[in-house]
Amino acid sequence: MFYMDWAGYYGVRSYETTHEAEYHAIRQAAGLIDVTPLYKYEVYGKDACAFLSRIMVRNIAKLKAGQVAYLCWCDEDGKMIDDGTVSRLDEDYYRVTSTDANYSWFARHTVGYDVVLEDSTARFAALAVQGPRSRDVVDDVTGGAVGKLKLFYATRTKIAGAEVIVTRTGFTGDLGYEIWVENDHAIAVYDAVIEAGRPHGAIPSGLIAMDVARIEAGFILNGIDYFNALHSMIDSRKSSPFEMSLGWAVHLKRAERKPFIGSDALKNEKQTGPPRLFVGLDIDWDEFEGLFAGHGLPPEVHSGGWRAGVPVYDLDGKFIGQATSGAWSPLLKKNFALASVKAEHGEIGNQVLFEVTVEYQRRTVKATVVEKPFFDPERKRA
Repeated sequence: MFYMDWAGYYGVRSYETTHEAEYHAIRQAAGLIDVTPLYKYEVYGKDACAFLSRIMVRNIAKLKAGQVAYLCWCDEDGKMIDDGTVSRLDEDYYRVTSTDANYSWFARHTVGYDVVLEDSTARFAALAVQGPRSRDVVDDVTGGAVGKLKLFYATRTKIAGAEVIVTRTGFTGDLGYEIWVENDHAIAVYDAVIEAGRPHGAIPSGLIAMDVARIEAGFILNGIDYFNALHSMIDSRKSSPFEMSLGWAVHLKRAERKPFIGSDALKNEKQTGPPRLFVGLDIDWDEFEGLFAGHGLPPEVHSGGWRAGVPVYDLDGKFIGQATSGAWSPLLKKNFALASVKAEHGEIGNQVLFEVTVEYQRRTVKATVVEKPFFDPERKRA
């Protein structure tokens, strides 16, 4: 009964008493992760492209049929509401995925557009197959349909006689695919993928293992690393794409001809620079271990990814931001964190102080600002 609430569904934390085997399956073979609770929206009609380009920071018109884009959407002040993907499944047919429920936000902006918006969350199941052997698993179960599928592209195929869409996407920062299927066929598809995965060492993997992998990949999580601007009561809780390392996804050149929601504010912020930066922290292990040794204790690291606000200070002890999630990387043997800090402290190589509580005492250890992602295998793009 090791579950967690995920958008009103029971999400499996781990299938065994510990998640280690599931994590190593993701990094060394293949993990099968049920990601059905993701919110999903079908967007189709003559103006589907224009509508999505209006509400998203990326120019959806640049997407080809069969292509997927990772992106975010903002309020009028350029503050992030959510992040997710848009898949162009046909000329005028798109699917949007998100962490939060976004139907009401999307629907209020359909006025004036010839477009149909459908909440398909409960209609489709989704299975992520992630890891270095994921291509072999999905290729075997689809009869060779994904061998040449490029990163962030989609293809239609069949599994166990059921029509499915396979996208080369995922939340682990590794080689991976996601399988989208109507709920009526979900169990048959799952069983077929499990069977095809056995020779490749694929096993069911839960959300703890996926969270460790996503932290190694430097991926942000709504409600943890940033907050939905529509739900934030104070401005300091809101973040822009530039503050969350998503400036590359903001297409401002098109805004002169076709403004999108938040484009004016984002244009100004790009000129002035963001007040905060989302950075990776490599926590000094010797200092960390020494704090615990001073109490006669071994160092304590969270067995999975942690999700809590931890203060970060400059070397003079002044508060400069917070680490929002982190993990001990079993693969890299390092203690990492993801943090939002004042921009002047976010330069690669800069040293900061990370708060650690040992035996009820709040202490600090040095941490170094490092490049994200922490783990970035070539096979992800190959």
